[in-house]
Amino acid sequence: MKSPQIDLKRISDQFVGLNVRDVGTWPVAPRLAALFLILVAMLLGGYFLYWSDLLNDLEQGRNEEERLKQDYRGKLQQAINLDALKKQKEQVSQYVTALEKQLPSKAEMDALLSDINQAGLGRGLQFELFKPGASVRQAYYAELPINVRVTGRYHDMGAFVSDIANLPRIVTLGNIEVKTDPTGKLIFDAVARTFRYLDADEIEAARRDAAAAKKKDKGGAK
Repeated sequence: MKSPQIDLKRISDQFVGLNVRDVGTWPVAPRLAALFLILVAMLLGGYFLYWSDLLNDLEQGRNEEERLKQDYRGKLQQAINLDALKKQKEQVSQYVTALEKQLPSKAEMDALLSDINQAGLGRGLQFELFKPGASVRQAYYAELPINVRVTGRYHDMGAFVSDIANLPRIVTLGNIEVKTDPTGKLIFDAVARTFRYLDADEIEAARRDAAAAKKKDKGGAK
């Protein structure tokens, strides 16, 4: 059997001389074509006027779902590691406490200055200068520079530096200069820096000063 052949000429002839005002009289092929075009127009119109917004909402919902899943995984991991995190927090707290113990309070500063002075005298050094400078306040601590000048033997000066490093409080030495004067006397110049933590009133004052400075900067930028 031969398969039926489509007569293209006969179909094309059906599109000739169509009356657009009387679609009911159109042959089958033009009516089917018109219905197909109407269906395509309806689908396109529905997509752009209605479905596109729904598809965007669907995509946003999927993205939000993925974000919530990742957030859940992160919180689940934290919950699993909660004991380890508590131990880490406790270790950090202990470390901070140990550091705070190395920072004297305001009332303990005089004792620390005395310890620095005694460290030099204990090594047989003579102080020609021991002058605390102006305290520089930071967010949670204050820095106190001390200009120091001592004379004595070279090895005693080295032992003095070692003693300063071994003090229970944090004291650093900078701007170190060792020289001799015209008489041949050995002179050790340095700036000792020690630190103390601020008390609650000083921390609050520092925060107020920082807020005032920030507000002033914003006002000047306008």
